[in-house]
Amino acid sequence: MNIDYYFATISPYTYLAGTRPAEVAARHGATLTYRPLDILALFARTGGTAPADRHDSRKEYRLIELRRTADKLGMPINVRPAHWPVNPAPSSYAIIAAARDGSGDIAALVAGLTRACWAEERDISQDEVIADCLGAAGFDRALVNAGMMEGAETYARNLEQAVQAGVFGAPFFIAGGERFWGQDRIDDLDTFLSA
Repeated sequence: MNIDYYFATISPYTYLAGTRPAEVAARHGATLTYRPLDILALFARTGGTAPADRHDSRKEYRLIELRRTADKLGMPINVRPAHWPVNPAPSSYAIIAAARDGSGDIAALVAGLTRACWAEERDISQDEVIADCLGAAGFDRALVNAGMMEGAETYARNLEQAVQAGVFGAPFFIAGGERFWGQDRIDDLDTFLSA
């Protein structure tokens, strides 16, 4: 079975998902197709509200939930990172190039990029940071500048496919026609694949 994994590199919830999606897929012999997308464009297309535009009470509660979830998972987090939001396209293009290349660990790359933003105070729109994450995940650092045109086309196509598939947030998983929204639904995805 294939799992379509829609996510955003600037999403704290993608960071909190870590490598668990890949672990679940491996446990069930499923393939995991990584589909980075523009989360703000997705919100605009599906009735969501960008974090900056939410009511103050929602903004405050979001930070509380991020802290609680990170504590529960034993993951460090800065709920107000120095470099957020930034342009997610460069890091997304690098993930697309890396997935095509296949020489490293794509789950480690996604986890590394999101960790750089949410725990390490690094700007994931910068080539040097992206190259560091590529290298740490076993990919050639030069992939940071590889396939930019194809990356842009795939990134845009991922958004269109997401909207058509009923995706409205990140991370979002689709397997066997079933949809699972959020890092807190990875266990539900695991249960579904077990059945």
